[in-house]
Amino acid sequence: MTSEGGVAVVAGDRVLVTGGAGFIGSSLVRELRRRGAHVVAMLEPGSDRANLDHLDVEEVTADLRDADAVCKAADGCRLVFHVAALYRFWDPDPDAFYDINVTGTQHVIEAARRSGCERLVYTSTVGTLGVHEASTGRPVDETSYAHIDHLFGSYKQSKYVAEHEVLRAAAQGLPAVLVQPTMPVGPRDRGPTPTGRTVLEFLNGRFPGYVDTTLNIVDVEDVARGHVLAAERGSIGRSYILGGENLQLREVIGLLAEVTGQAAPTRQFPGKVALAAARVSELVEGRLLGREPTVPLEAAKMSTTHMSFDDSRARSELGYTSRPAREALERAARWFVEAGYVRADRVAGITRALQR
Repeated sequence: MTSEGGVAVVAGDRVLVTGGAGFIGSSLVRELRRRGAHVVAMLEPGSDRANLDHLDVEEVTADLRDADAVCKAADGCRLVFHVAALYRFWDPDPDAFYDINVTGTQHVIEAARRSGCERLVYTSTVGTLGVHEASTGRPVDETSYAHIDHLFGSYKQSKYVAEHEVLRAAAQGLPAVLVQPTMPVGPRDRGPTPTGRTVLEFLNGRFPGYVDTTLNIVDVEDVARGHVLAAERGSIGRSYILGGENLQLREVIGLLAEVTGQAAPTRQFPGKVALAAARVSELVEGRLLGREPTVPLEAAKMSTTHMSFDDSRARSELGYTSRPAREALERAARWFVEAGYVRADRVAGITRALQR
């Protein structure tokens, strides 16, 4: 059954979700199961599958770099959601970003072609957009092009290349739609993701201050629903920002303080301090010790960039909606506490505040 501009998800549809046990992927799996779809959750070898506990899904282990395995996973699937990616700000092997995010995406594209799927939804990132206008107070949308020198870090660069592989495939006839989540927070962020780590650092009292930056906070379950809406209503070859509220970092911290009852830091650090700390961390921890830097340079550069986004295209064309940032942050905090990520000496106070 096809809806105008897309493919309606109906009970019994065989649907592939790559990265199905991940943060966004597992929320998407839940959304698809609520609609009665038969979900094939593709997991990377050795990945944590805890997010799929108690879910009736078909689990398939396949490495994105294995073209045959990816094709086999997609066989017979009416829809393919390619969510999996190497999402971090540092890796001891920088080539891994391209092997997984670019070559892996090429394999998913070919698998979608061979399976004859009716829609491929590719999870990109707002990191591929240009945010130079955001510093002037104007949120950017899907038409904002990136300055190449602003695509700092292997994650952004590899996702930028992968996105263009999907656009190329769409131009050649593949029924592909792109979504660009902003900064999702919420339950089951086991990594945690870089955005979730900001919340967790606050909960654990390791947030001494903030820099002058802007974030767009969105709940992960709203992002998951946005993926399905993109399949059902999105136009082929078109991209959609899936966002929430634009907030200054000090406002994000203020909301976390309100919902958790913990004191918010009041000190604002100059951006150059964060950059200097990151360069030292990259040199000593990353290059000399071969471990993930405490302050990755890519994260520091992002922290000095205003990242505000306009998601009106998704709202008008897809019917996308999102809950308030306060609610999204509260849900994230509650999950981190219940999952045991928060220091024991802070749990009681935070729990009391969350129960108010």
